[in-house]
Amino acid sequence: MAAYLIGQIKVKDQNLWNEYVAGVKESLTPFDADVVFRGTLLEVLAGQQDKDLVVVIKFAEQAVLNDWFTSEKYQSLIPLRDDSADVVISTYQV
Repeated sequence: MAAYLIGQIKVKDQNLWNEYVAGVKESLTPFDADVVFRGTLLEVLAGQQDKDLVVVIKFAEQAVLNDWFTSEKYQSLIPLRDDSADVVISTYQV
């Protein structure tokens, strides 16, 4: 079953964020993952949302998603991620 990573983002430093995104793109290649979309929040219709960007990435299954997340390449990007933005990362299976 496909697994989706949902990242909700509030950028603190755009230059660092751009560097992080480029690193993530490179890190996804060996895992055959697809970025479904990246988007900017237009409007909150119900509830509260303090993040203004979202990314959805599709993996073949949760095990592959976990392998990517724990990969040396992605793990090396985490300090850059944390310096550049406030990020919530969740996974969903469909």
